[in-house]
Amino acid sequence: MNDAAEYLIEIRDLHYTRGQRAIFTGLNICIPRGQVIAIMGPSGTGKTTLLHLITRQLVPDSGTILVDGVDIATLNQKELYRLRRRFGVLFQNGALLTDLSVFENVAFPLREHTDLPNRLIRHVVLTKLHAVGLRGAADMMPAELSGGMARRVALARAMVMDPDILIYDEPFVGLDPISMGVIVRLVRKMNDVLGVSSILVSHDVQEITAVADRSYLISDGKVAASGSPDELNKASSDLVRQFMHGMADGPVAFHFDAPDYAEQLLGRDAE
Repeated sequence: MNDAAEYLIEIRDLHYTRGQRAIFTGLNICIPRGQVIAIMGPSGTGKTTLLHLITRQLVPDSGTILVDGVDIATLNQKELYRLRRRFGVLFQNGALLTDLSVFENVAFPLREHTDLPNRLIRHVVLTKLHAVGLRGAADMMPAELSGGMARRVALARAMVMDPDILIYDEPFVGLDPISMGVIVRLVRKMNDVLGVSSILVSHDVQEITAVADRSYLISDGKVAASGSPDELNKASSDLVRQFMHGMADGPVAFHFDAPDYAEQLLGRDAE
């Protein structure tokens, strides 16, 4: 790692189009080392797409994504595979392997990417499960877990390889208030204890305010605003205020772009 650089990830003038729709049109984001950075925005703004671009599951039309100073577009397959081992990902809804026990779900990356003996794998897995409070659930199956427990197992799996970067894709969706509070605390704790950099994609404003060091609000393909959660809460922009305070009326329209309602009902557009 290049510890001298302030930013672990830099996204510069990113453009990406899907079909006829422009998702990003000049996006610029910097992820500092050791911080929790939140990526927010209304539904459909490309938050998860951005994660796929950062890990090069998708390729941008133009622009640059630097990870630890390296342009990921220049990496060959072997180098990209090595880079991805530096990422730990908590997928939406956990994405546990249903036919494997809790222990084997967490052990899976170690068995896939290392030659560690079973004794050491057991030690590492139980340590990570203990960190999320689920060492006692090691022999359970995913179907036996509550939503909050499943998300915590997924977090243990995400950090089992001791990554430099932890990515959380909508980690709070579908959780009850208690489970949500536990996950919020774990996100902050894991970031500080492990000394990693975290990218948190979510639209749960209250939880982001509790855990993020800095937030980026994406709209219309670019960064509409950035700053600490407190700074965004006090912003005067109509867009930022609508999103941060959950206002029904504002720049973000309820209706997706469509033909004139009356004309479409009467079939005139088909004539």
